Amino acid sequence: MPEYQLYCFAQSGNAYRAALMLNLIGADWQPIFVDFFKGETRTAEYRSTVNEMGEAPVLVHGAKKLSQSGVILTYLAELSGKFLPRGDDRLDALRWIIFDNQKLNGSLASYRYLHSLAKPPGHPAVMEFLKGRIDNALGILDKRLANRAYVLGPEPTIADLSLVGYLYYPPEEFGFDIAAEHKNIGAWLNGIKALPGWAHPYDLMPGYPLPS
Repeated sequence: MPEYQLYCFAQSGNAYRAALMLNLIGADWQPIFVDFFKGETRTAEYRSTVNEMGEAPVLVHGAKKLSQSGVILTYLAELSGKFLPRGDDRLDALRWIIFDNQKLNGSLASYRYLHSLAKPPGHPAVMEFLKGRIDNALGILDKRLANRAYVLGPEPTIADLSLVGYLYYPPEEFGFDIAAEHKNIGAWLNGIKALPGWAHPYDLMPGYPLPS
């Protein structure tokens, strides 16, 4: 059995953060498909045996079960010594991970779901509100990347791997092209894509395409 198991599904950018980290550090790992769209995470069995919060991803490592992508990224960075922020950068990484979860991908995930996965799609007023939050957060990130290769400096860390969670999904799933509209973000995404072990979320995790 592989050393790590990851409960995940291809459409989840939250799960992608953890799956990408496992791949980039060269871990021996196996994806376990979570049938999110058929309600698996809401079942009593999932909540009692996998994650009481009813969420994915969940990383299994021996007797440990860890949820929340930021926790998983931190755990794997500390174990492997890779993508680990050092010194004062640890707090700065946490700052960007929280910003990402609350402002950037927190809004982007909801927008994408309502735009391309929900039936019926989201109400225009809701979409307008979310798009305003997304544009603001992307502007902050693009400005941050104007004079540096990665969020904290010359080397990638878990802050970068958190922030890319939803940014490699196809532009048509959002209705706008993030990389094309934000040149610094586009260059940064290309830099991470060039790292050995990078893979697209639809290639890295099971569950794509969704059945029609």
